[in-house]
Amino acid sequence: MPKIKTHKATAKRFKVTGKGKIMRTKQGKSHLRRKKSARVKALFPEMLEVTTKGDKKKVRRLAPYLG
Repeated sequence: MPKIKTHKATAKRFKVTGKGKIMRTKQGKSHLRRKKSARVKALFPEMLEVTTKGDKKKVRRLAPYLG
């Protein structure tokens, strides 16, 4: 059975915790930050859990060796 290729963009965007949760970063933090409020900018570093069943399935399929 051949190895499955990992989708590199997916592997860079998602991380897996020790318990197996798939975590994602928030969108909108790369540029145009001057317009955003201090509260919004303060919340950027935190990561959110991927909650929908379909999205979890997609991430697992694209990055099988993620975690």
